[in-house]
Amino acid sequence: MTTSGTYDFNPSLGKLVLYAFNLAGLRNTSLLVEHFQTARMSANLLLSRWANQGVNLWAVDLVTVPLVQGTATYSVAANTVTVLDAYTALVQNSTETDRIILPISRTEYASYPNKDQQGTVSSFWFDRLLAPTITLWCVPDGTSAQYLKYYRVRQIQDAEMTNANTVEIPYLWLEAFAYALAARLAIIWNPPMATPLKAAADEAYDIAAAQNIEQANMYIAPQLSGYYRP
Repeated sequence: MTTSGTYDFNPSLGKLVLYAFNLAGLRNTSLLVEHFQTARMSANLLLSRWANQGVNLWAVDLVTVPLVQGTATYSVAANTVTVLDAYTALVQNSTETDRIILPISRTEYASYPNKDQQGTVSSFWFDRLLAPTITLWCVPDGTSAQYLKYYRVRQIQDAEMTNANTVEIPYLWLEAFAYALAARLAIIWNPPMATPLKAAADEAYDIAAAQNIEQANMYIAPQLSGYYRP
């Protein structure tokens, strides 16, 4: 048996768009500039939908922010979809000691009577504005933590057809992307195909999403003693 020995299949957005139009019943020779303009918009709106539907593991990264004594609020990059896990880090003698901190809601943060209290950071409030921020409590005191570190889900990079650009998705999600794009294009260019393509797109998404998880056990244990102290 002879196989390719390669693992390079990663079609450009342009090729995926052609395939999506074919799925929607449109042949390559029938496509005009307006078709591709619609496809570009549809592709980026599709990626926006996926960001809303769950955690895209390939778009998770670790952000490190230096802490300043007495400063509670820090800017977050605008391409941040959500913050996952966060912890503070204290570096002494080249050894880093990490301490997990927990998310709180706007309401819980508003209930704190002394928002300027300095001490050991125990919680964070992610304010999801157009220019998002993270606010810490207690406010860093300059001795118990030097850095804030958090894993975030960032926005998937824009889908562009110029220069044979590819879509920032892994191999396992290519089919789901193609079917979902085809379903969106069919709504505009061939409505009778929209419903069957939507069913195929949902099935492909479910299959890909089932693999888009961390393979790890989860343990739940009661907190028997105080962990955080200001």
